[in-house]
Amino acid sequence: MAQPFRPLTAILAPLPRANVDTEVIIPIGRLISHRRGTLGPFCFEPWRYLPDGSPDPQFALNEPRYAGARILLGGANFGCGSSREAAVWALWDLGIRCVIAESFGDIFRANCFQNGLLPVTLDAATLAWLTTWAGARRPPLLGVDLQHSRLLAAGRSIPFVIDPERRTALLEGLDDIGLTLKSLADIRTFIRRDLATRPWAQSAGGG
Repeated sequence: MAQPFRPLTAILAPLPRANVDTEVIIPIGRLISHRRGTLGPFCFEPWRYLPDGSPDPQFALNEPRYAGARILLGGANFGCGSSREAAVWALWDLGIRCVIAESFGDIFRANCFQNGLLPVTLDAATLAWLTTWAGARRPPLLGVDLQHSRLLAAGRSIPFVIDPERRTALLEGLDDIGLTLKSLADIRTFIRRDLATRPWAQSAGGG
């Protein structure tokens, strides 16, 4: 189970690049000897650091005004590439709780929901406005209201669309198993009814 998603007002860091690959989010080599909970220093490692290992001052997350950012603004097809759940773990370990992008890799997006990280999809024009806004404010504090499916910036309310079941799961800190267990009483009722009407099927399945 993930942590419930709470109302969030936090620094927004812009990373307006298309096709951000999971290999960039967390290099596969780092997963050999590092586990979940320790991946933050290696998140975006190919872009965050110069060849000598020092922070690259040109990378947004290294800029002082974006220090402590918990919301990330990406481009199209964020989280493409290999289907590694560790990409979401790395973002979480870095402190990111919400990623906003024009589109997401399908598996990456599903992994976000499983781990309590909110993926928000917006159109290109709104993303461009947010990128400009984030670059002009110090610090750029963005509100994320999942209960009402909206972002709050500069007095502007920006709606976003999210599947109601996914929203409930995030608000309650549930993964797919947790969502299924909410229907446990109905599942047990079905099993009892099925056992009474089709005992032969139950016996065959348990044999």
